[in-house]
Amino acid sequence: MRCEIQALSQADTWDNSMHRRDFVISAGAALTAVGALSSGFGPAHAQEAPPATPAPPAEEAAPAKPFGFEDVVAMAQDLASKPYAYRDADLVGTFGNLTYDQYRGIRFRRDRDPWTGSRDFALDLLPPGAIFHEPVDISLVDDGVVIPVKFDPHMFEFDPTIFPDGVDFETIGNMGFSGFRLRAPLNRPDVMDEFVVFQGASYFRAVARGTLYGISARGLAIGTGSAEGEEFPLFRGFWIHKPSTQDRSVLIHALLDSRSVSGAYEFRITPGAETVFDTRVALFPRRDMKNAGIAPLTSMYWFGPTDRTRVDDYRPAVHDSDGLQMLTGAEQRLWRVLSGHSTLQTSAFMDEDPLGFGLAQRARSFDAYQDAEARYEKRPSAWIAPQDGWGRGTVSLVEIPVQNEFNDNIVSFWQPAEVLKTGQRYDFNYLLSFAPEPPDSAPISRVVETMSGQSVNNPAARTYVIDYDLDVFGADNPEPQIRTSSGSIGHSYLLRLPDQGRMRLAFEYIPEGAKLADLSAVLNGPEGPLSETWIARWTRE
Repeated sequence: MRCEIQALSQADTWDNSMHRRDFVISAGAALTAVGALSSGFGPAHAQEAPPATPAPPAEEAAPAKPFGFEDVVAMAQDLASKPYAYRDADLVGTFGNLTYDQYRGIRFRRDRDPWTGSRDFALDLLPPGAIFHEPVDISLVDDGVVIPVKFDPHMFEFDPTIFPDGVDFETIGNMGFSGFRLRAPLNRPDVMDEFVVFQGASYFRAVARGTLYGISARGLAIGTGSAEGEEFPLFRGFWIHKPSTQDRSVLIHALLDSRSVSGAYEFRITPGAETVFDTRVALFPRRDMKNAGIAPLTSMYWFGPTDRTRVDDYRPAVHDSDGLQMLTGAEQRLWRVLSGHSTLQTSAFMDEDPLGFGLAQRARSFDAYQDAEARYEKRPSAWIAPQDGWGRGTVSLVEIPVQNEFNDNIVSFWQPAEVLKTGQRYDFNYLLSFAPEPPDSAPISRVVETMSGQSVNNPAARTYVIDYDLDVFGADNPEPQIRTSSGSIGHSYLLRLPDQGRMRLAFEYIPEGAKLADLSAVLNGPEGPLSETWIARWTRE
């Protein structure tokens, strides 16, 4: 049977938010498949019990407990006690071998939204196809009751210009969904803007008011940047709670699984000027894990003012993030500027009970990028704020070489110092915020921009120029402190630029045969640092 496709009205335009680079989740990474569930999702899948022998009258039973986080924890713990099982969808019929453009031509029907009528939130289920071939089970939770959603191709509209011959539904089975997205009146009260999408492995992206999709988050990173190769866990099931009319957030539970670990997740997502994920995680390792990355963020950096000469491009910079911002457990503020390298670079910043870290996009003017299509100045920053003591470990940064802007190549995460042991439960609570800037308003000067190039006076040296906010400095100039892990620091100077609102620090770095160096600079006053600590990595090309 062929189903003819109805043309869309002009008011129902096709979603253009997904670009080609959205299909590339991580540089060189193939999404892993998911194992089949050993049991169903919650009470709705329970096997029907045989008739029981009548019993004497008893007291009235207590009402059923609403579905919650600990129910997913029990599933994850049970799953971790069993071997990892692979599951893959058989993509057939119209959903088989979809191209990028064909996949974009499939859209969830608005009249199939289970929250139809709500003025606060809308829910779209996403089809399988293209690179999204791992089936994801989705259940709705209404007033604590779990309602599984069965895959139905009639939930989707197919662009008639891309599918002119209609759609063959006879050969389409229960392939499962690939994820979902949520909408809310984020920028205008009369428009339901997409503000978060969960799709592909354990990846999800979000936007805040006035921003566009860029940086991604993940449930968990395993072995990122390691010689053994990276493992990509998958969210294999979601429970999406229907918000009440008073709710300003959406509650989501998720089950994560991979060869090494299973886990339960809770996200309470509140969209707005900052879109905030109040996150709970419980992990159950299948094997001892020394390479687990907690609260990972994934972004893209191709080039910028520190490494402009590597690329022949009309734009001054191309990136979703330009630095790793950190607030240590000792309340030290660090800014690690990102750079393009010809080889894989891994950096680890030791800490205990970190207060926050994230990948930020600080360059916020159109002139910084000159890209009228990508609008990199509108990409959000993402910030992780632990809500309990995470102990000792490192904030890790991985920079992967790329030749274009279509691959995410920057990853940051928290790596615990201690090995996560098989059979144990490990809990992590944190807030994840998507916003133009990380939520840190401390009265300390921040790095505005970093530039670099060959020294004019010494061909063997490289000049670094760091611009700080000028506002916090008084009449007296601060004292620069510049350090390098190898090579030496040459001529330096400090200059006020009042018309630009900047304090400029410039210095020469002389490699002296070094192949790699970590540079740092801070502006000190009589009582301590007046600026965050700038950090950069230099590598010989």
